[in-house]
Amino acid sequence: MTDLLYSEEEEALRAAVRDLLADHCDAPGVIARTESDTPHHREAWKALADGMGLAGLLVPEDKGGQGATHREAAVVLEELGRAVAPVAYLTSAVVATEALLACDADDLLADLASGRRIGALAVALNVAPGTAYKVVRHEDGPLRGELTGIADAAVADVLLVPADDGGLYAVDATAATVTPQVSLDLTRPLATVTLDGAPARLLGDAEPAVRRALTAGAGLLASEQFGLADWALTETVRYLKERKQFNRPVGGFQALKHRLAQLWLEVVNLRAAARNAADALATGEDVEVAVTVAQAFAGPVAVHAAEEALQLHGGIGMTWEHPAHLYLKRAKADSIAYGTAGAHREALAGLVDLQAP
Repeated sequence: MTDLLYSEEEEALRAAVRDLLADHCDAPGVIARTESDTPHHREAWKALADGMGLAGLLVPEDKGGQGATHREAAVVLEELGRAVAPVAYLTSAVVATEALLACDADDLLADLASGRRIGALAVALNVAPGTAYKVVRHEDGPLRGELTGIADAAVADVLLVPADDGGLYAVDATAATVTPQVSLDLTRPLATVTLDGAPARLLGDAEPAVRRALTAGAGLLASEQFGLADWALTETVRYLKERKQFNRPVGGFQALKHRLAQLWLEVVNLRAAARNAADALATGEDVEVAVTVAQAFAGPVAVHAAEEALQLHGGIGMTWEHPAHLYLKRAKADSIAYGTAGAHREALAGLVDLQAP
């Protein structure tokens, strides 16, 4: 029987990441970054990747990484979700890294594992595993085309681009035109990538690499969504114990207790689904089912938790200075990232041979 409980090592990793994020990604600092031209926190990324070696968790030791598993990466993502940290961990250390692991590109893999370079898979953030994605034209060497909705492309050093010949190509970000798009989630900005005769290096076949990358991204996104939802629940309970109305704590009113009890049930179930997905990715057993179950459940729960946090904080929750809006925007953006809950439910029905009535 699989043990989904956190190990001592995973709890120690969590404590270290939480301490680091408390120093680098406090709420006022994250809000200030969203108002600037540089929303990504490069210092926090350097501390995570260079200082703690977390960018290479999924990369084998003989390829320059830490040789850990998706379970450890999931713990990191829980804490990044809890802090809505504006770093490219999911897109570079998980999605781009998984794509490279499916190809023959050990030099690039080592660069991403060390954090020296940041990678981005040039597939729109809303694309679900196993579904169609946009490609660029391969013209006997250079690549031409435009790709939209690429998460963290603005901070990437190397872009992994699928082309119409079926290949996945590495393109230096300086050879592409990256134009920011208006993004609901200001902590994970999207961009349009335009290639106009960009030189490219063939890495391998795009289809299996993209499928592997998006599957891992979807599965570990659930851990980020759990971290976000857990923060929303914890902070809301804390606030309702302190806030007084009619000379008693607001949290003492039964109607609010019921709402929080329901939310607690949803959050602990999300933790189970997210842990199961991370464990399945680590062991390679029933991966597709575990990932689709997690994503079918995670999006609505994270959005509900963020909505409840914003509403139950009352007037202060509606202000720009309070971080609740960051969590709601991240939750809404995550709910369509790597496929909507509805798309994953439909995929799950096919996986378990459950026909529509």
